[in-house]
Amino acid sequence: MFFPIYIHKDADSAYGMTFPDFPGCFSAADQFADIPRMAQEAIELYYEGESVSMPPPSTPEQWIGDERFQDGYWMLININLSQVESTSIQLEITLPESLVQEIDLYIAAHGKSRAVFLAQAAERAMRETRLGS
Repeated sequence: MFFPIYIHKDADSAYGMTFPDFPGCFSAADQFADIPRMAQEAIELYYEGESVSMPPPSTPEQWIGDERFQDGYWMLININLSQVESTSIQLEITLPESLVQEIDLYIAAHGKSRAVFLAQAAERAMRETRLGS
């Protein structure tokens, strides 16, 4: 899910990141290319040991005029929610037996659980739909 982060950088400093949807959450990256990885890590640490629902993402436009976010710029960062502890909901689903067997073979080879596999498959399908694939 894409969340806005506010980037600020002074000369001879790292890229500072502020996450308005997660009060008190911040991070930094020495290299611009490291921003997505450091943002993911910051959100994971923010929720470490917690079992809460993630807030819906805001938009940068919602923060225009906020004096905390001046002289920098906005980025939308895709946060992998499956890596963040959040409230889980137990589902009961029915699938064809042959599909369950294929899933079980896959997860045995890749060290995952059915729940993790299905959650990642659902996220991938929704991401591809959003990107027009």
